[in-house]
Amino acid sequence: MNIRSSLLLQAAAEAAGHQHYPPGTLYVVATPIGNLADLTLRAVHVLSRVDAVACEDTRVAAQLLRHIGIERPLVALHAHNEHTAAGLVMARLARGESVAFVSDAGTPAISDPGAVLVAHAQAAGVRVVPLPGASSALAALSVAGDVAAAGFRFIGFLPSKGAERRSALADALADAGTVVVFEAPHRIEALAAELAAGAAERRVTLCRELTKQFETAATMAAGDLPAWLSADAQRHRGEFVLVLHARPAPTASDEALSPEAERTLGVLLRDLPLKQAVALAAELSGAPRNLLYARALALREG
Repeated sequence: MNIRSSLLLQAAAEAAGHQHYPPGTLYVVATPIGNLADLTLRAVHVLSRVDAVACEDTRVAAQLLRHIGIERPLVALHAHNEHTAAGLVMARLARGESVAFVSDAGTPAISDPGAVLVAHAQAAGVRVVPLPGASSALAALSVAGDVAAAGFRFIGFLPSKGAERRSALADALADAGTVVVFEAPHRIEALAAELAAGAAERRVTLCRELTKQFETAATMAAGDLPAWLSADAQRHRGEFVLVLHARPAPTASDEALSPEAERTLGVLLRDLPLKQAVALAAELSGAPRNLLYARALALREG
C-alpha cells in the first residue's frame, strides 16, 4: 500500500469509522461514473472493511479497489447470472460476513444489476444499507435547468431497435413531464433524429462523458439535436444521458384541439392502436402530441 492509499484510508476511517457496521450486512455502494474523486469517504471505508465485494465486472471492481489500495474477494454478479450469483452472496451473508455490491459505475440497481440481490436479502431478513453517491441521471437533471419539472420519469436505455423501440419512444414523448433517457454512442444519431421528428420544439438537455475531462452538457430544442451532433465528430463519443424537459403548462388557447385534428384522430383511432394513432395524427395535423394523447384516452374510455 502506498502513502496516498494509506492517507485515503485513514481519512475515510476518521470520517466514517464512528458509525455502526454490524456483521451480515449487504451494502449497496454507489461508485464514480467517470471521476474517481467522486468516490465518497464512507464508500472507501465500507469497501475497506467488508469481507467480499460483489460486482458487475470483476475487472472494473479490481481497478477501483487498487485505487483505494485494498484487495477483497470478488463475486461476479451481472445481468446474465444475477439469480445464481445472488445465492452465492446470500451464503456469505448467512455466515455473518458483510458484502458490498458495486456496479461498473454509478448507483446500483437502477439501470444496472443489483435489484435481484437486494430482493433476496430483503426476503431473508438481511439488513441492506445504501451508500449514496454518483448518479448520471441526477447529475444530468441538476444541469438541465428544467424549470417546469415536477419530479421526473426515469426510463434508462430504450430498446435497441424495432417496434419495441418505436413504442417506448412514443410513450416517452407522450409524457408531458420530465423524462430521463440513456443512449449508447452508436445509436445517438438515430435517437436525435427520432426526437427531432417527434418533438422538434421540446427542450432537451444532452449530457455526455459526465464528470470526465471532456464532459459536455448542452440544452436546445430537439429539432436542433441532429445538426448539433454533426457539427463535431467528438460529440458522438461517450455514454449519453438525455433529459426531455417538461412541457410548459398549456394556456387556455392551447387546451383544445382544432376540428381538423379532432377529425383526424377520430378516423385513425378506428383502425390503429392508440399510440400509433396519436403519432400519425400529430404528424398529419401538427397538433401537440400531449393534447392528442389525452383526447385519444378520453375517446377510448368514452
